Amino acid sequence: MRNRKHLLAGLLLASSVAALPALAREAEPAEPRASLSAEASSEVGQDTVEITLAAELSGASQTEVAEALNQRLDSVMKQAKGHQGIEARSGSYRIWPTTDRDGKIAEWRGQAEILLESRDFPAVSKLAASLGDRMPIAGLSFSVSRERRAAEEQKLLGQAVEAFKARAQALTQALGFAGYRFRTVDLGGQGAAPPAPMPRMMMSAMAADKAAAPVEGGRERVSVSVRGTIVLLPK
Repeated sequence: MRNRKHLLAGLLLASSVAALPALAREAEPAEPRASLSAEASSEVGQDTVEITLAAELSGASQTEVAEALNQRLDSVMKQAKGHQGIEARSGSYRIWPTTDRDGKIAEWRGQAEILLESRDFPAVSKLAASLGDRMPIAGLSFSVSRERRAAEEQKLLGQAVEAFKARAQALTQALGFAGYRFRTVDLGGQGAAPPAPMPRMMMSAMAADKAAAPVEGGRERVSVSVRGTIVLLPK
């Protein structure tokens, strides 16, 4: 019994001694820190357009609709491919039944899309118009290419870093500290969402006479942000 008491007392004493360094560290005053952020942004012209071509067919059976839709897609895709600077790829594809009042299948309908993407706006507009008799234009969307966005973000990075350093220096002086050092730094970037596609009815009307649809992109906001924590150094 006596040995057990001595053992318990020893364990308690060892635990107390081990806790002293931790308590001492917690008692030490923490270095003052501050969290800051800065951003640099610019408006960049959208240099890429994506034109959506769509075809919708109906028939008595699923097989009939699928075959007709596939033939239409093959025909348009063969003509769309092979143009320098224009990427043609498949979009959505679906076939579904429609029912009558009794719940029986009245007919089958199918819809398919082909997407044309290019930086050559006049060329892709002319191509889309030439395909409009089989697959009318159903939508337009514009964006900034990866290459242009990367180049712009590279320029904005230096501006954002300089803005962050200026804010850190101003805060340090305003609070009466001798200087600062970086503790953490995080980079971020974002771009505004491209404008919504033009309504299907309007786009189909533009392609009806096979004249090239007017294609002109807008501008998109590109930004780079710097966030971080600094440690304030006393005089």
